[in-house]
Amino acid sequence: MPIIKEAIKHLFSHPVTLKYPYERTAPPAGFRGRPVWNTQRCFGCGLCSRICPSGAIEMTGKGKGAEITHYVDRCMFCGQCAESCPRNAIEMTEEFELAGFNRKNMIHRYKIS
Repeated sequence: MPIIKEAIKHLFSHPVTLKYPYERTAPPAGFRGRPVWNTQRCFGCGLCSRICPSGAIEMTGKGKGAEITHYVDRCMFCGQCAESCPRNAIEMTEEFELAGFNRKNMIHRYKIS
């Protein structure tokens, strides 16, 4: 009869899970979400595109006037680009709900100024 005791005990306890879309928790410290470029700090060295293991970062041109294309659907969110940036121009955000039906919405372009 230990199963009946266990069932009664859990009958009056609160659920462990959250009702996700309505109840949310903050991401933990050190969470790596979508990377975002600060175009004022970036000087277009291209190190982020060379170091990206999944090829999610594409750089067109060099220096000022270069264009960075970030493909979110290819990104592994490893944070290697942010760690290797010499000017700390890449920040890993806490944005993680990135699923979508249109791949064009998963491409972010940054123009270095």
